[in-house]
Amino acid sequence: MSQTDQQYEEKRDFIRMTMNSTATLSIPDGTSFKVTCHDLSATGMSLIANHPVEIGSAVHIDIESTNDQFRSMTADGTVLRCEALDSGEYDLGLELKSIR
Repeated sequence: MSQTDQQYEEKRDFIRMTMNSTATLSIPDGTSFKVTCHDLSATGMSLIANHPVEIGSAVHIDIESTNDQFRSMTADGTVLRCEALDSGEYDLGLELKSIR
């Protein structure tokens, strides 16, 4: 197994939690827009967006809780993947740097 294959497999060892929650994505130029957080793991997040975001961009994500028993979540990360979908939306893959 190559080093790249091993690193990929190690990343996949984290449990991914399906969310499908509305979130706000902010990029460094001050632009913010609504996205859907598709899933979350300890080190990454998958988002569905109506706008492409440049790979390598630093981003900030806010997910408001709709339940008083759970806190809202904010995170900072880097865009690792931005793939156009047939629906006209974009599948964004983020590496999370911090979660609060």
